[in-house]
Amino acid sequence: MRSDNSQAELVESSDQAAPSVLAANEDFYKAFNQKDLTLMDDLWATSDDISCIHPGWNVLQGREAVLESWHGILSNANQPRIVVGGATVVFSGNAAVVLCRELVAGSPLAATNVFVKHGEDWKLLHHQSGPVSV
Repeated sequence: MRSDNSQAELVESSDQAAPSVLAANEDFYKAFNQKDLTLMDDLWATSDDISCIHPGWNVLQGREAVLESWHGILSNANQPRIVVGGATVVFSGNAAVVLCRELVAGSPLAATNVFVKHGEDWKLLHHQSGPVSV
């Protein structure tokens, strides 16, 4: 059972970590909009436990499958930019879950980006985005 002190330390730690997680989330969308494959690769965790669910796609698991999908998306000259907003973050242990909204070619989507702490950096473990009703 946690003491009140432990809970306060967790909240304080989360408050301090939130800006870096949100910056990593912003970098994810920057990599997408700038079609920067190197940055996209660097943002993802290096383990093979990563996963991704693009709108309308099946579940992708493993680093090779996930990054191959991003290579195809970012190499598409007709791929529209993403406008992102409303990002919030919650923490569970060494994981951070960012919930945000995306707007792609006029279509509203909701996204979940899960980050894990890797050294001093927050790395993507999972991305999922899907349509929402308006």
